[in-house]
Amino acid sequence: MCYSAQIRADYKRFFREFGGVLSIREFAKLYYERQGNPKIKIPKAVDAAFMNPESDEEREIKRLIEAFDTEQAMALEQDLFKQRKRLVDAERKLQVKVTKKAAEDVRIATAKIEWGLGKLADLSRVELEPKDARVFPGRYAPVMIWENGQRVVKPMRYQCRPADKSAKFDALYPGTYNARRDNLSGFWKDIFGLSHGIMVVNAFYEHVKRDGEDVVLEFRPRPQQDMLVACLWSAWSGPGEPDLLSFAAITDDPPEEIAAAGHDRCIVPIKPENVDAWLRPERGNLAAAYAVLEDRERPYYENRLAA
Repeated sequence: MCYSAQIRADYKRFFREFGGVLSIREFAKLYYERQGNPKIKIPKAVDAAFMNPESDEEREIKRLIEAFDTEQAMALEQDLFKQRKRLVDAERKLQVKVTKKAAEDVRIATAKIEWGLGKLADLSRVELEPKDARVFPGRYAPVMIWENGQRVVKPMRYQCRPADKSAKFDALYPGTYNARRDNLSGFWKDIFGLSHGIMVVNAFYEHVKRDGEDVVLEFRPRPQQDMLVACLWSAWSGPGEPDLLSFAAITDDPPEEIAAAGHDRCIVPIKPENVDAWLRPERGNLAAAYAVLEDRERPYYENRLAA
């Protein structure tokens, strides 16, 4: 399964060059909803696309991002104060008598202080790092679809919830951030052939076993290139719940080098000339959709331990 992917950091420029129009309304809606729901996770690289706004709508998105970051910083500062006090109190107790609880408080407080300082540094950092473009299940990424006669880019959650399912579907099927090619006409039959999208990535990450331990490998195509990953997507709505756009990346059997590295799945990067055929599937013609997936890009994937 595609446990994580690294989206193109300057995706906004890429999609414009590629002929995609950003749905500013959907981005603004998502950022507005995040104000009241910090569980909505958006990569820093997505935020960065709005730091030099070009319209009133983008300026409003920037304001929402900065307001959210300010709230997050205040919460982190408050927790840091709490953990520093916990650390001082525990160290004072240890000077009198060594106890398991005091020692554990020192360990936990120290770890939480280190984590909190790191989060604060990330909030204030301007220069992007590779980790800022990582997309994990449950987080949001820009996805290109076909809408109203053009390519449109919208933010979608990386875990697909089909339109006809309840909100409980997420917990019942936590692995629906990937759609297996051999199950597209089965589990995904209500979406495949109808709602197709593309996510642009330049690396993906997988859990594998090495010497009996679980490690994460980073797979990058050689030569380095942007991969147009085939996806399925859904627009979900339910009573008393916010609307949800979500997607799943299609995966297939791996090439030899990925199998040799210890993993049994691989994303499906489609060719640029097949983009419109993929985004605009002919209803009822599943053979054509399968043909696009078969006529894919087939780069060689190098791997290394993820940082």
